[in-house]
Amino acid sequence: MTEAALFGSAFCTVFLLGFQQKNVAGGHYVAAIFTSFGIGAAQIFLWRLVPDANAVQICAALLGGPCGIVAAMWVHPKLVKRKGVA
Repeated sequence: MTEAALFGSAFCTVFLLGFQQKNVAGGHYVAAIFTSFGIGAAQIFLWRLVPDANAVQICAALLGGPCGIVAAMWVHPKLVKRKGVA
């Protein structure tokens, strides 16, 4: 369970940071506001879990980041294009 929570919170943190970068570069102000709240929540959750993590759990958290950024790079253009924001 903790491994999944660490992976998920790292995934969400990096996904939202990547998504935020695309929002800022694209001038999507409202999306950037909402994404900021998500980044904060994901980071707080991650920070609460990491101090007690063992080696396997740390690896799970480290794997969440690369998966999160690739997902953000793939999802953002599709979501923004579909919503007509681009």
